[in-house]
Amino acid sequence: MSQNTIATAGAFSPLEQETIESPRRGPIYSLLFYGSIMAGFAYLSTQYADGESYGLVSLLPSLLIIFAAIKTKKPLESLFAGVIAGLLLLEPTTLITSLGDISMGVVQNETIAWIVLVCGMMGGLINILERGGSVLSFGELLAARIKTRRGTMLTTSFLGLAVFIDDYLNSLAVSASMKNLTDRFRISREKLAFLVDSTAAPVCILVPLSTWAVYFGALLEENGAVPDGQGMSLYIESIPYMAYGWAALIVVMLVATGILKDFGPMKAAEQRAKNGQPIPEGVEAIGFDTSHIQRPPMMVGLMNFILPMAVLIAASVYYDIDLLLGALVASGFTMVLYFIQRLMTFGQLADAMLDGFKVMLHPIAVVAAGFMIKEINDQLGMTSYIIESVAPYLSKELLPAFVFVTMAAVVFATGSSWGVFVVSIPIVIPLAQSMDMSMPLTVGALLSASAFGSHACFFSDSTVLSSTGSGCTPMQHALTQFPYAMIGAALAFVSFIIMGYAVT
Repeated sequence: MSQNTIATAGAFSPLEQETIESPRRGPIYSLLFYGSIMAGFAYLSTQYADGESYGLVSLLPSLLIIFAAIKTKKPLESLFAGVIAGLLLLEPTTLITSLGDISMGVVQNETIAWIVLVCGMMGGLINILERGGSVLSFGELLAARIKTRRGTMLTTSFLGLAVFIDDYLNSLAVSASMKNLTDRFRISREKLAFLVDSTAAPVCILVPLSTWAVYFGALLEENGAVPDGQGMSLYIESIPYMAYGWAALIVVMLVATGILKDFGPMKAAEQRAKNGQPIPEGVEAIGFDTSHIQRPPMMVGLMNFILPMAVLIAASVYYDIDLLLGALVASGFTMVLYFIQRLMTFGQLADAMLDGFKVMLHPIAVVAAGFMIKEINDQLGMTSYIIESVAPYLSKELLPAFVFVTMAAVVFATGSSWGVFVVSIPIVIPLAQSMDMSMPLTVGALLSASAFGSHACFFSDSTVLSSTGSGCTPMQHALTQFPYAMIGAALAFVSFIIMGYAVT
């Protein structure tokens, strides 16, 4: 061994040196560890006959996902581990065919198709705005008027409140327009993602003119909560009772104003940013390409940002709150606008759209894997098991609080803030009606649970898009945000207990 090699070896601890000398040891241990877990799931499948309830065992795939995500910090890989485990639990002998079937089912799902197209179109639109210099012009306008960290965080929050029509639009547009400014004031990308995400789903549920209101209003009508045509009326009546939305809004404003101090993982992230590194390690490549930025005059660039956003919102409203059609109209409008101004050639515009779509492939894959988990949990009967387990202990007064806690846990475990309620609402609504519970309060608890799951889950669509737009990983965002989400959840839980006794 040469002197240089000896010197290099001496720079490492014994454990690090052992890892260097045995590079394959770690992967082998991981393979054996997870292999034994999968073998355990396959064994458990032999203990249940066809049609028999899985009971408590139905929770295991979701628990595995959470464990693997915390250990590896990789949500997509963790989700697929849960998918394999769930399929082994259902029927190990048909693992490959079941995986193929569930993959095809998810790809053909209308909601997934909508998400793929919306995320791709939004990614392409924002990439065009980035390359055309519009986002930079908007940021420079704000930079000329905002002189403090506090002002930057408040502006981010208020922009999130203004973009209330859809949480996807909020997560991507606000983060893209504020990154340069938050970097300037040494605000961590994790804090930016928190500010954006906290004004996404939690705010969208509080506004009747949003995709959430349209979806859940129709779902309530389909499940007999109200007669046909009155779903939106019930939704509006329920807004004052959506405790988590109000609580999350209070928490994010307290953080933005500096009243609620940084703590936990967020404190470490903010300290790193204050030391000159707002972007976390290893994520410099995350986000949209800004290498081809054009520099139009300030006011032209500003109008090139405001007009596409205005068209996007107006077109979405015109087409009955359909963000996909709004994104199609806005993308076409923006491409024509930039082409006429000779900011970009048609080929550059097409490349920007495709490259923006590529940026969204990983978030789309995470959301699709989340839908696979939701489908497996439905087959295992997880949602029904949780609700039926707590139902005997419910009273009329405690029903809203228990609905919030149980459904929040289900949405957190599945990451499906919309899909899971197709299964749960037919159970919860009749339960509330049989107990003569206030329907607006019950709906408020359901929507609060949905917003919390979307906000807190590390692989939910809102979390993944907020982190992607802000420039950090989903796990970095989720771990820094989770303590604040739990504060909002605690406030909401207490509120539902108080309202349960007050309303009844």
